[in-house]
Amino acid sequence: MLISFDGETQNSNRQILAPTNLFRYGVSKILEIRVLNQYETIDNESLSTTGISDLEVGTKIQLFNPDDKNTAIAFLSHLIIPSGSKELSNDQFGTINKLSISHVINDNVEIGYNVGYNYYGLDQGDLTYSVAFGISVNDQVGIYIEPYGEIVNFENPVSNFDAGLTFLANENFQYDFSFGTGINNTMNYMSIGFSCLVNK
Repeated sequence: MLISFDGETQNSNRQILAPTNLFRYGVSKILEIRVLNQYETIDNESLSTTGISDLEVGTKIQLFNPDDKNTAIAFLSHLIIPSGSKELSNDQFGTINKLSISHVINDNVEIGYNVGYNYYGLDQGDLTYSVAFGISVNDQVGIYIEPYGEIVNFENPVSNFDAGLTFLANENFQYDFSFGTGINNTMNYMSIGFSCLVNK
């Protein structure tokens, strides 16, 4: 579940994503199939609606991940299919693309960064970026901090910052909590969720 506010006041624009469902299926060691859909609520001065957002179907490909190296590189791409509720759909095909690079510094510290390009069927699309610094507190608890943002239509930079906590309940189940705020814009969000691994 994710709750976010943006605008000059908390009532300016409120968005709730609950539930958000991301299904991932590993076809092989280097290829993953992904399907994402979510139930969304938007409430602002001009619109108040609830429904299903557009379906995303995609893949994640491991480009570089040798066992004897501390660096991994992957490419992620989603196709956005205009299938959502009337007032929540973009009514356009779009795409989300990301190059993800991670480095294991030692047994407890890892750094990862992403660069990407998103196109929603209108204008020029957005460049995106993030840099995440993660620390393993112990075998179950991890924390991270992450500056991230986008350059909307290649013109308007939007910068944000978030932090989070993960708790590994067992080898197949993990809880997640995160919160974020805008740096050069008025935005804040809070998210809680869980991940479940189903073995073949």
